[in-house]
Amino acid sequence: MRQKKIPLRMCTGCGQMKPKRELVRVVKSPEGEVSLDTGGRKPGRGAYVCPDAACLKAARKARRFERAFQGPIPAEVWERLEQELPAVAPSSGTPSAAPPRADSHANPRDKEAAPDDA
Repeated sequence: MRQKKIPLRMCTGCGQMKPKRELVRVVKSPEGEVSLDTGGRKPGRGAYVCPDAACLKAARKARRFERAFQGPIPAEVWERLEQELPAVAPSSGTPSAAPPRADSHANPRDKEAAPDDA
């Protein structure tokens, strides 16, 4: 039986590709209002960010939401996003709360070939 394909999205803050469910969608509605989309169903242009304040800060510094939404974002909206983001962060039991593993794509044979320091 074939496994179901997991949709991936790129975080606008850190640039990592992650499963869509691990990220938080920020949406610009057709009326121009920018808000968090916790359900992933609001109409409008969407951009994704990790549920981490550091990623939101990096996205703000690099003006990535402005590029994604093709327009400026007021400071009040940034403040509101910074306040709302911790409330939508998943609980510590989810995989997104775990720190990323550096060796997730490493070849297991590389570890065997490395000389021991002992």
